[in-house]
Amino acid sequence: MAVPKGKVSKARRNSRNSANFKATAPTLVECPKCHEMKKPHTVCKKCGTYKGETVIEKEKKTK
Repeated sequence: MAVPKGKVSKARRNSRNSANFKATAPTLVECPKCHEMKKPHTVCKKCGTYKGETVIEKEKKTK
């Protein structure tokens, strides 16, 4: 039966998968109302719309 000769450190164990891992940039689309970049299928953080309807009421900042 195969038995490991010595303890494998956390760094050596975790580095096995690092060669196959690539970080990718998130997909972004343009909001049709305010033209701000946002993630697809989510509410726009700037104007609060989703699928052309206002979902979240945004308050205007007053000085």
